[in-house]
Amino acid sequence: MADNQQADEQVTTAADESAGAKPDKRAERRTAKLAKEIRAFATSHGGSAEGQLAHIGRGRTRIALVGANGEWGALVAESYDSAKGAAEKAGVALHDDFDGDIAAKVRTGPYEWSRMAGIQLGGPANS
Repeated sequence: MADNQQADEQVTTAADESAGAKPDKRAERRTAKLAKEIRAFATSHGGSAEGQLAHIGRGRTRIALVGANGEWGALVAESYDSAKGAAEKAGVALHDDFDGDIAAKVRTGPYEWSRMAGIQLGGPANS
């Protein structure tokens, strides 16, 4: 089963950055919390994980994770920089794309197969 969580993060505005303001302490704490959640995922799924970052709209970035045991999950950060920083703090190897090596490691269970196959193979109906 996939583990999905969302981590809301405060980011500095472009005006703050251009004025040379220090990074928002709240954003730093949320990035640290996100890194902790990534480490917890890795620990509970074989001791390590790999990931891939993808922009999903409104500045948010999805961190798709695949544990060493093949289980997968996703977290959402408010910015690409925050997602990348959290993944680096957690020691997760990042891939450019979710294909090839990382996709081959994903292990899906009966639930995912029944949802992918749907009605064709007798899976639950989408009523």
